[in-house]
Amino acid sequence: MRDIFDTHAHYDDEAFDEDREALLAGLPEQGIARVVNVGSSLASCKHTIELAEKYGFIYAALGVHPSETAQLDEVSFGELREMCRRKKCVAVGEIGLDYYWDEPERELQKKWFARQLALARECGLPVVIHSREAARDTVDIMIAQKAGEIGGVVHCFSYTKETAKIFLDMGFYIGIGGVLTFNNAKKLKEAVEYIPMDRIVLETDCPFLAPVPNRGKRNSSLNLPYVITELAQIKGITEEEVREAAWNNGLRLYHMEMV
Repeated sequence: MRDIFDTHAHYDDEAFDEDREALLAGLPEQGIARVVNVGSSLASCKHTIELAEKYGFIYAALGVHPSETAQLDEVSFGELREMCRRKKCVAVGEIGLDYYWDEPERELQKKWFARQLALARECGLPVVIHSREAARDTVDIMIAQKAGEIGGVVHCFSYTKETAKIFLDMGFYIGIGGVLTFNNAKKLKEAVEYIPMDRIVLETDCPFLAPVPNRGKRNSSLNLPYVITELAQIKGITEEEVREAAWNNGLRLYHMEMV
């Protein structure tokens, strides 16, 4: 059976403070062979580097989440640039736009989204994009920055299949996780039915968004088989075919050697 690649996790989160070491140490024997831990602030980027350097199967994506962009200035952006040059950094992220909340103000989010896209280009790395209730502006900035030349993934995809087509046409992968199993995820299920299997990657966004039957509990990579089952049903293929495709897609996304 093909191992699982969790392409987006937050094991630096305080939700894992009590049992992080035991949980992470046990993942490979449970079939979780690779994880990309994703930074969301400067502090979490530093913790992410520590995790990636401690565990051979964990890699780092380093960036500042749109909700944290108020902490950025030229000095802190310089720190981020240096971190992105670390050996196990495989992407810049998560970056993007989040209009669910009123803060930080939108122009600030847009500024640092564009700057971090440019940083990814400079470093030769793909991007992990967070976009919530901001589809139009996300697409406009990606087009302006020629994000199709950079490549990456739209994480925790939450838009329609029509919007998915725009991202797919840019060459992006689509990150799918626990939300797919929710009863009220009709729009997402329709989008996933449309998105080709060779452009889907598995992710947890843990500790958030645990799938049914564990919805509302702390999420971890161990819940990904529930997402695989749902994906297989929607796509009309076997779970092993989902595993194989998602594994290979994850390696291609992050420019890793095929194994």
